[in-house]
This record gives sequence, structure tokens and C-alpha cells, in this order.
Amino acid sequence: MIKPFQLLDLYLGWRRKRRTRAGEASGVLLLSCGGLGDMVLFALILPRFLDLAAGGERVSVLVRGDATRMTFVFPQRVEVRSVDFGRLMKDLGYRRRTCDELFDAHYRLVVSCDYLRHPYLDEALVAACAAPETLAMEPRPWAKYDRALRRNRGLYKRLYDSGPPRLDKVVRWTRFADWLTGETRPPPMVRLPEAGQPPPEEPEAPTVLVQPFSAVREKQSPASLYARIIEALPAGRRVVVTGTPGDLERNPEFLPLLELPGVEFDQSTFADLVPLLRAARLVISVDTALMHLAVAVGAPTLCLASAAFVGEIVPYDPAIAPSNAHFVYHSMPCEGCLGICVLPAEDGVFPCVARLDGDAVIAKVKELMVP
Repeated sequence: MIKPFQLLDLYLGWRRKRRTRAGEASGVLLLSCGGLGDMVLFALILPRFLDLAAGGERVSVLVRGDATRMTFVFPQRVEVRSVDFGRLMKDLGYRRRTCDELFDAHYRLVVSCDYLRHPYLDEALVAACAAPETLAMEPRPWAKYDRALRRNRGLYKRLYDSGPPRLDKVVRWTRFADWLTGETRPPPMVRLPEAGQPPPEEPEAPTVLVQPFSAVREKQSPASLYARIIEALPAGRRVVVTGTPGDLERNPEFLPLLELPGVEFDQSTFADLVPLLRAARLVISVDTALMHLAVAVGAPTLCLASAAFVGEIVPYDPAIAPSNAHFVYHSMPCEGCLGICVLPAEDGVFPCVARLDGDAVIAKVKELMVP
């Protein structure tokens, strides 16, 4: 059964064919519609995509509204366009206004930088631009939407085969950028430019940041493991647990951590945390956006990872992994599932998370805390 937003798209497509836009098409629109962590990783390769702009052309990056909080890592010359994907299929007035704004922007070149694309979300926005030239990678196979994705192939002038489904995200973007620009360069390390970063904070005591929370609860190691980690740290250290009040409300079992000596809670924004991250003696985090940000600004970082994104995100491919990035995960035959776990949960978390070796984690923390 056809849905209301699909009827609207048919009407908007019909109307676009009958509308004219003044002047020559100008400017480049890049779509990067992943989450917060993807924004950090995309920022590493973004300067190469900027080479697609002709002299003086504007460059815009379209991102999901919930990822905007991390776009401070983008180069300053980039204009960020934010779209609320949660509203896009539910609020027809919002969908129409958004599509009209993109059409009126009259971009010369539109590039979808995402391997995983939704035919009725980001690809609908690609269609709305009606740009003279539109480029993308071949999309990730997606059984639910493969037919719609095939129909949408006509949106693109050219499609690039970026490699197998399991491939490091930054390596994939690098290959795509090489194809677009005609210039072959090695993948960038996970490190943001020093220029433009705020100076490190000057803490009164050696500081360890702990980010135990994830939007996917099944990726979180138990509070008991973090309690062991904190108790194993050297005396005189300061421990900052980061997150939001909502994280604590959803995970009340972590509240006792804040009662341990020298432990405090910090709900600062990602941007405001950067000076503390740059001064941290160690950052210990689940595989989430803060972990990528910590590595990218140079903090010694230990990721307590699931095996869900092995081969695509964490651990990083050796070609992009800096020396300050460290990962602990339990290898599984099903690793690389992208969070679509086929096994029953163990203690409320993914089996690969439940089976992390706590003693090995503590040993690694002690090793990294040695001056």
C-alpha cells in the first residue's frame, strides 16, 4: 500500500519537472547521514571531498538532526544543513518544505557519501535536489529496501563499487574520495588537525574519563566492571564519568559509581569536553561517539567494544589507527553483525560484551596508566 509521504514525493517530483530555477547551478552538497560517531570519522576525510568544489563554490554537508552536535569537528568553511529524519516521513509539511529548500538551493553537484542509504529518507533528499550531477557509492545490501534502492539507481549519474560489505568505514570513504577526485592518497589517521582545537584543560589531578553508556544498552559493559576499573586506578586520580542525566535515569545501576572516592559526573556537551579529553591521562569508553572523539583529539583511549562492528568501525583498520587508540573485545564467529545479534542476550547484553575478560581489561588499564 502506498504511503502518504510516497504520494507527496510523486507530486513533488512532478512539480520539479515544471519549475525553473534562476541562474546557473552552483555549489556542492555532501550527504553524510550517519550518527554522532560517523561525524567524527567523516571529518577525517571531509577535506578531500572539499576538493570537488570549483573555486569559491560553497560546500554544504547535510546531516541528521541528531548528529549536529558533533559537526563542530568539521572544517569552518563547511555549511551544515540539518534535517530531522524523525519528522521526514511523519510530517508531510516538513518533508515538503525540506525538499523545496533543497531544490531552491540549486546545487551543481550532489554527492551521497553513505554506503548505507535509506530510499525514503536520504535518497528522497537526493532526488529533491535535482542537481545536474549526482554521484554515490553502490549502496549496502538491505533486504527490506533492496527493491526501492534499485529503483533509485536512476537518481545517480555514476555509482562507485567501494568494496565488500565488511570494510573499514574510513577506508571505504577514502576509496570513494579517490574515485571522485582522481587522486590516490592513503587513508587518514584518526586524528583531527591540531589547529583550531582548544588548549588542554589543566586538571589538579591526573584525570581518567569514563564513558560507560551507549544508545544501544546491549553494548554496555556492566557497572561492576567499571567499579573494578576505578578501584584499580592509582591513588590520587580524578575520575570523571561522562553522559547525560538521561543516561543515569536509564541505567540506575551506575549511580553507585558516583559514590566512589574521587569520582564525579560531567554532562558537558561534546565540544565542551574536548579540553578535558585532551588533558586526560586515559579515556575508557564503550564503542560510541565519545570514544571516536577522544581518539581524534589525541587522548589515550581504551575502548571496551562489542564485536558487532569488527571489520567496519572498531577496532580501526591498521591503516588509520593511531598509537593512542586501544581496543578490547571478545572475538566471535558472528562478529561484524552490525548490532543485529542472532544470539540470546547474556545478562542483558550482547554475548560478545558479556564475555569480555575483566582481568584482561584491568591489566590493560594498569598498563596504559603507567607514565
